Amino acid sequence: MKDELEFRWMTMNDIDAVLTVEQESFSVPWKRVAFENELTVNQFAKYLLLVKDEEVIGYCGLWLIMDEAHVTNIAILPKLRGQKLGERLMKKVLELAEDAGARTVTLEVRVSNDIARSLYKKLGFLDGGIRKNYYTDNQEDALVMWVELR
Repeated sequence: MKDELEFRWMTMNDIDAVLTVEQESFSVPWKRVAFENELTVNQFAKYLLLVKDEEVIGYCGLWLIMDEAHVTNIAILPKLRGQKLGERLMKKVLELAEDAGARTVTLEVRVSNDIARSLYKKLGFLDGGIRKNYYTDNQEDALVMWVELR
């Protein structure tokens, strides 16, 4: 049987699977309550899942506010990285953001994360400013990047 990839919006039933991706991907992973709040309280938040053979293998959080979108986080299971899955997920997120009326998309990325920065540049993102000491685990700076969709 062929491996099937699908995109779908996250629901409360997906939180455990997303937490697995989150915990394997980040030194300071979000907790369950953060995702619960994103899905139930934050009217601007949407989370797109990348699913392979019914397993959540990646996700991307997006806040859609007026004509601007902000990527909160994006992750692919470490064992599946290097297969352009993050690129496919990010392209889909940009497409959905544009469909929802966003004209620009912004995000923060660790200044040391060359792989992610390279992907974002490939997708048209430009360097913006620096957020000093943005990451709580090691006070690393974040590079703000943005792209115009229209």
